[in-house]
Amino acid sequence: MQTMKKKILDRIRRFEPGRAFMAKDFLDIASRGTIDVTLSALIQDHTIRRIRRGLYDIPKVNPDLGGTLSPDIDQVARALARRYRWTIVPEGAWAANLLGVSTQVPAKIIYLSDGPNQKVQLGRRTIHFKHARPHVLGHEEGLPALAIQALRYIGKEGLDGALIQRLRSLLSQTEKHSLVKATRFGPDWIYETSKKVAENSA
Repeated sequence: MQTMKKKILDRIRRFEPGRAFMAKDFLDIASRGTIDVTLSALIQDHTIRRIRRGLYDIPKVNPDLGGTLSPDIDQVARALARRYRWTIVPEGAWAANLLGVSTQVPAKIIYLSDGPNQKVQLGRRTIHFKHARPHVLGHEEGLPALAIQALRYIGKEGLDGALIQRLRSLLSQTEKHSLVKATRFGPDWIYETSKKVAENSA
């Protein structure tokens, strides 16, 4: 049992501050009873924080004030998606904010999902999971999926060189190629923008 506790601790120590996770993320290395006991001890010594039943995070600390920050919404959403085996993509304004192409935090945090419509309360915020058809959700994940959603939100009229450069700096060469491939049969202006983002990528 001690060995299993050490394995749980070793995995948690590899997590970055802000990372959200579930008790179920450790079922490959320990029993549920051992996991619960270990996580309870880590809560008591403030190593981790319990966000809601079965969901925890590594609290981020405000470097100026020293206090802990609120849970990372995107990390929580992704942890929930792992729990329910959903594919999720941040929608519109939230995608643009996560990419850093918009500083506006939307009043409504929405994720497109292949799961059911669902609301999850996280403190004073609510995460909305909205069921989407496959062609809307797309087949891409990660930054290419975020870029597509952000472009749809910003619209053709909102495009400028700074936005294209921002996406170009964020996406890896492989992600740029994935973005072009994913937008090939979508709106022409998004496809053309994707090609501009991928320019100079061998």
